Amino acid sequence: VYCGRGALIFPMVQTCRDLSLELMSFDVAPQQNLYTKQGVAVTVEAVAQIKVKSDKESILTAAEQFLSKEPNQREGLIRLVMEGHLRGIIGQLTVEQIVKEPEMVGDRMRSTCADDMSKMGLEVVSFTIKEVRDKNEYITNMGRPDVARIKRDAEVATAEAERDIAIKRAEAQRAAAVAKAMADQERVAAETASLAKQAEAQRDLDIKKAAFLEATKKAQAQADKAYEIATNVQQQQVIAEAVKVQQVEREAQVKVQEAEIARRERELIATVLKQAEIERQRIETLASAERQRLMVEAEGRAASIRAQGEAEAEIIFKKGEAEAKAMNVKAEAFQEYNQAAVVDKLISGLPDVVRALSEPLSKVDKVTIVSTGGDGAAGAYKLTGDVTKIAAQVPALFEALSGMQVSDLLSKVRLIGDKAPKPEQPSLAAPKKQ
Repeated sequence: VYCGRGALIFPMVQTCRDLSLELMSFDVAPQQNLYTKQGVAVTVEAVAQIKVKSDKESILTAAEQFLSKEPNQREGLIRLVMEGHLRGIIGQLTVEQIVKEPEMVGDRMRSTCADDMSKMGLEVVSFTIKEVRDKNEYITNMGRPDVARIKRDAEVATAEAERDIAIKRAEAQRAAAVAKAMADQERVAAETASLAKQAEAQRDLDIKKAAFLEATKKAQAQADKAYEIATNVQQQQVIAEAVKVQQVEREAQVKVQEAEIARRERELIATVLKQAEIERQRIETLASAERQRLMVEAEGRAASIRAQGEAEAEIIFKKGEAEAKAMNVKAEAFQEYNQAAVVDKLISGLPDVVRALSEPLSKVDKVTIVSTGGDGAAGAYKLTGDVTKIAAQVPALFEALSGMQVSDLLSKVRLIGDKAPKPEQPSLAAPKKQ
């Protein structure tokens, strides 16, 4: 083996063949789909960089494997090995790992193929994933949650920006309204002050005029000897002017108060009435919800009461039907028993009648007997005798209520017993003589 230098070859004795140690680059693209750990069919295209190792043993191994083969045959063998290992690695990974961690796939391919490549005298210099795709759009759908999240964040940011703009706009409008109100107030105050100053100037002017007039009139009065009349006239004019000045001041104050009242009315309309309208709508909504709830509860209670009534009616019907059947059975039995059944029921009911007659005595806590013994019985014997007499009146009570004689019923029962077939008596035959 000669690497990078020449050698002398004897023809007919020795042969020489070249083996390229250059880097081989070829595509690894299995024609069939590869299945991931999740069972998703994907198509993977990669590029592999393969070269013969530099040590002599590896060169001999590579020469033994590939020296007699064409380059395309050599690449085909290497590609088959690479595709097999790629198929195994893809089956151990998820689609997310293959797409997001291609370097990890290349590292695993180099480490997995190292042994097989070493047996052929080769080494994997690099393995790079070029493309991963699938026909079911699994990879395309992987990014949709992130895209949706980004779009949602963008929409949220837009909404927040619009909200901030609206808040800023409202604040600016409110500030403008406040500034306008303050400007109006200042304007009104300035107008009021101006009017007041004008009134003061007018008053001063009037006073000066009045003073001048007074002086003139005084002079005229002195001249005309009518000072008193001029003085009175001057005083009246001064009073009239003062009244006018006061009236002007009052009118200015009234205007200021009217402007303030109008402003407060607008504030009340903008605040109190709106709040009252909101409260009215809220109360109407609550009342409507409460009315709906009460209607639903009433319907539920009505359905429950109706179901309970139907169940109770069914129970009463079943009970009445059972009692009617029992009465029919009793009637059939009484028809079969005839007079004997009546007597049997009479005799079985007599203890209950006697018990009912003597029951009031059992509820007496204390008995005080006052007896003179005129009829031969006294004390407790009198009480027991009365109870016995009451019991003896039971047959008479039955005859009075039913209209039937107890003695007749008993005689009929005795006749029925006599007419009944009697069991045969065994006959005693005389023994035969031997």
